[in-house]
Amino acid sequence: MKWTCTICGYSYDPQTGDPDNGIAPGTAFEDLPADWVCPVCGAGRDQFEKAA
Repeated sequence: MKWTCTICGYSYDPQTGDPDNGIAPGTAFEDLPADWVCPVCGAGRDQFEKAA
């Protein structure tokens, strides 16, 4: 399940992770650290919603 930033449209894909910010591929959105932010705009996790 992908998650999309409602601010800038960045899509977090758990299969890809966010390796540039220390998030390994296979990391579920729910398992991201509490301080993880959108790598594009800096929005917090609360600004993401499940992609349709």
